[in-house]
Amino acid sequence: MRLVASDMDGTVVGHDGRMSERTIRAFRACAESGVDVVFVTGRPPRWLQPLRDQLGHTGTVICSNGALTYDLEGERVLEATLLDPEDIYSARDIIRGLFPAATFAAETVSGFKVETGFADEATSELLGGITAQPFEESLPGEQVVKFLAREKDISPDAFLAAVRPAVAHLVSTTHSAPTVALLEMAVPEINKSVTLARYAAERGIDAADVVAFGDMPNDIQMLDWAGSGYAMASGHPDALAAANLVAPPFDEDGVAQVLEERLAALGTA
Repeated sequence: MRLVASDMDGTVVGHDGRMSERTIRAFRACAESGVDVVFVTGRPPRWLQPLRDQLGHTGTVICSNGALTYDLEGERVLEATLLDPEDIYSARDIIRGLFPAATFAAETVSGFKVETGFADEATSELLGGITAQPFEESLPGEQVVKFLAREKDISPDAFLAAVRPAVAHLVSTTHSAPTVALLEMAVPEINKSVTLARYAAERGIDAADVVAFGDMPNDIQMLDWAGSGYAMASGHPDALAAANLVAPPFDEDGVAQVLEERLAALGTA
């Protein structure tokens, strides 16, 4: 075990935005033992507070499902793979043709853009009063790393199954919200595993020496790529099917349990 790559939400961060003390201790023990730790998340850089404030993590974070790499200590973008606005417009129109009530947003390197209807009472406070505008007005000049589509009257898996093949020529599509039909789209062939593999290669680390943790469909490629890919027992069935190993549930500090056992086996715990 030379590199630990972990998803955040539902894997080590709860709905309350907190990491358990046991999980924090396990990650710190890895770092102290010389094991590289990188977080690989769908979150944008501005939502990395749990890593900074609770864990004191100062390393690299792979954000936006692999589309953006961020230096947490220096608070700067290291690399970003950008969507073509024309592809966003085209994908939006295709999705709207399938689901006329769908609403849309775009994650940029510097912020967030929403179209009318995307925000509701549950999300308006989180979005911080962002004004809804058509993409044709809000996206020019912006560096877009993730395109989002939301539908209220369908399950996340059904929404993904209908949309993914229809827009595959324009974007790659996944989802990470267990109960909200919110699709996350990026440049084709970009996902967590692609950027993680590059990160590992730059450090001379083989996939066989990578231990990865995740719980949702956006983790599938990463869990499949890693030598030891652990899906959370509390995770999505597709993530469990993709992984070659299963960690105990999130509520039982499953990641911490696995890391403690692996560090003990290395004789460093």
